[in-house]
Amino acid sequence: MARPKKEKELKHNHQIMLRLTDTEYEIVAANAKNANLPLAEYARKQIMNKKVIAKYEIVADVPELKKLIAEFGKIGSNLNQIARYFNSDGIHSQKMRNAISQSIARIYEMKYEVLKTAGNFLTTAE
Repeated sequence: MARPKKEKELKHNHQIMLRLTDTEYEIVAANAKNANLPLAEYARKQIMNKKVIAKYEIVADVPELKKLIAEFGKIGSNLNQIARYFNSDGIHSQKMRNAISQSIARIYEMKYEVLKTAGNFLTTAE
């Protein structure tokens, strides 16, 4: 059984020839693939200024991120030990306060490192 014919208004009867460099073609083809569109449909939408939604899947296997995740685990463990100590009527000593302050300071340092790493990653991904 043959495919039904498109209405006359929906047929694409005209062609535009366009020459691209290898780099330009690769960029357009990659953008079309990310948008899950055939190349011609992607180009048509771009020419007609229609909105094209490109979907990216970012996978990062960055050693710095693994290191930061491990550090977060250690800090979480330390904070759990401190909470357990205080919840079991532990004495509030200067040593404990120092440990808490150090943990909080380290958390803020790590937050800065994560933001810096993510910023560098996002900058190179664009």
